[in-house]
Amino acid sequence: MKKTLTVTPSDISKRLDIFASEKADLTRSRLQRLIKDGHVLVKGKEESPNYKVRAGDIVEIEVPGPESDVLIPEPIPLHILYQDEYLAVVDKQAGMVVYPSAGHGSGTLLNALAYHCKKLATIGGPLRPGVVHRLDKDTSGVMVVALDDRAYYDLTEQFKDRTINRRYIALIYGNIRDNAGEIILDIGRSASDRKKMSTRARRGKEAVTRWKVIRRYGVATLIEAKLGTGRTHQIRVHFSAIGHPVLGDMTYGRKNFVELKRSRIFFPRQMLHAETLGFTHPVTGEHLEFSSPPPQDMEACVNRLAELL
Repeated sequence: MKKTLTVTPSDISKRLDIFASEKADLTRSRLQRLIKDGHVLVKGKEESPNYKVRAGDIVEIEVPGPESDVLIPEPIPLHILYQDEYLAVVDKQAGMVVYPSAGHGSGTLLNALAYHCKKLATIGGPLRPGVVHRLDKDTSGVMVVALDDRAYYDLTEQFKDRTINRRYIALIYGNIRDNAGEIILDIGRSASDRKKMSTRARRGKEAVTRWKVIRRYGVATLIEAKLGTGRTHQIRVHFSAIGHPVLGDMTYGRKNFVELKRSRIFFPRQMLHAETLGFTHPVTGEHLEFSSPPPQDMEACVNRLAELL
């Protein structure tokens, strides 16, 4: 649903989130989320929630769809690596969305956690309680979710302070030149496609990815990547920007197969896995670290590449 709003003289100098929430009959928190996700444009451009609207501004709001305010517990199988009264660490399977959104009203990780854990933090919104970070739908691996408000605030600060240890493994296209490196390219929402991120965005934010080669296959390279920041789609966008997109990523690379010795190896989804997650327990102060081996589909692709070398 799309809403188009015009600023009148009585609206001048109001904050964008306040003006839009009043005119569109949406909560201010909902508008702030829409602004952050790139669904609110002022004269065709993104602005921050505290932007002061001006006479003649045309504000366009793209509302993805109605959201239920109720998170329904569902008995979905879930691999829980660790759980106590404060947090849960899960090994998310590829293909699972983290929380309900337009087009994914059920079957998400949060629906499953609500069933298995019986309680979640109350902060983060009615459909994403306790979510302090997320993995893309087709990215597998380790995630932590807060079950308690104190844990939510502490974990959020650890992510903000960049003290969380996050190690990913990925199969990228081609034979990357160096054995290790660092990608420092700002990331923001793409001006041409609001669902995508870009290193050429007008309002990009600092993004740092450190990487090193694990093994080379000529047409592909298995790498380790560590996040210095946590921008949306960061690894996928960064490696695409340097000409080595994650294999199987049809959004940023469109490389769903490679050819090696006259054989084609197909990649069923983006070959990206959150292998390790380390953090300080928000209550006990203990350092916790969890790892997950690559899932079967990714392991099969790596083994096939190795066989054909």
